[in-house]
Amino acid sequence: MDLGLHNRVILVTGGAKGIGEAICRLLAAESAVPVIIGRNAVDNEAAVATIKAAGGRAWCIEAELTRTEECQKAIEAALAKLGRIDGLVNNAGINDGVNLEQGDSERFIASLRRNLIHYYEMAHLALPELKKSRGAIVNIGSKVAETGQGGTSAYAAANGGRNALTREWAVELAKYGIRANAVIVAECWTPMYERWLSAQSDPAAARATIESRIPLGKRMTAGEEIASTVAFLLSERSSHTTGQLIHVDGGYVHLDRAMQ
Repeated sequence: MDLGLHNRVILVTGGAKGIGEAICRLLAAESAVPVIIGRNAVDNEAAVATIKAAGGRAWCIEAELTRTEECQKAIEAALAKLGRIDGLVNNAGINDGVNLEQGDSERFIASLRRNLIHYYEMAHLALPELKKSRGAIVNIGSKVAETGQGGTSAYAAANGGRNALTREWAVELAKYGIRANAVIVAECWTPMYERWLSAQSDPAAARATIESRIPLGKRMTAGEEIASTVAFLLSERSSHTTGQLIHVDGGYVHLDRAMQ
């Protein structure tokens, strides 16, 4: 499907690997220009090279998003190079295991910087350009805000914040024609997930147990499935959709566990 994203400049934080990379690849396939923003220049450039080798366009910016000045630098660099911003995908973050029992306030606040505050800062800094383009914002979130997980208080709080900001921005920005939505991820196969599984005593058994709990297909979500929904939400095909938390998770969060 042609989503009408030709030449649209879309900022994607954490766009070099995993879900972010899948989003960038699909946006490029739709003739958009994804701008990968992340701390690792080598990873960023490798992702851009892959997209270009497939015939797409992309650009990248090295930035440490836990620092406000680096978020500002990323916005300024994108504008200097490409002249416009048509969309923002807030995706960067990590489940860092800052819990209640062994955690502390300093680590909790640092986790919010890694996983939530830059969502606000990137949207705030990109907003003047999004107003001009009547662009869209898509926040990537996690099931842990709704289901809990245990041992990850800070990440759960950050994702609850992502959900709340999505709905708040949808209200605040409607007058500008800017839509804000979130895609909520549950068990999605990524390199990071693969590394976590490989550290388990029996990776195959652990994966089988996880997949047995996913109602649709008894399999993990693919990054490309997340990316397809993100691209739709960035496009005018979803022109009257805003403030939504869309779960691309094979029914993991909401369907009856009796289906297992």
